[in-house]
Amino acid sequence: MIDNAEREQLRHIYAESRTIAVVGASADETKPAHRIPRYLQVQGYRIVPINPRGGQLFGEPVFGSLADVDVPVDVVEVFRPADEAPEIARQAVALGAKVLWLQLGIVSEAARQIAEAAGLTVVMNDCMGATHGQLGLGPGPE
Repeated sequence: MIDNAEREQLRHIYAESRTIAVVGASADETKPAHRIPRYLQVQGYRIVPINPRGGQLFGEPVFGSLADVDVPVDVVEVFRPADEAPEIARQAVALGAKVLWLQLGIVSEAARQIAEAAGLTVVMNDCMGATHGQLGLGPGPE
């Protein structure tokens, strides 16, 4: 259950964010790493997909890594294993992101420490799409 302070912090993240870099974005429509960014895009957020395979996803060019991103990013959403999260956190800091969001099932205290030390807000082990729906900001992903 989300307490009031956390609810307000999460609402603030959604209200203040426009661009979400999705590390581990997938072209496979059956995977959460495709469904969640697609849902967020439909809700009005710009999705910047990150995947070493490159190409295009969600009508956007796919960057090979966060280090390659050349547009401002508000949130770095992570669909990668927890052991990769600390390096992703370092890249999110270098990129100037405001939020590091580790998807459901991903927990990394090292990533949290890196991101928070640089002033980023950190959300771990939570689905950015489902939370959007739970807060009443949209229908939530299917």
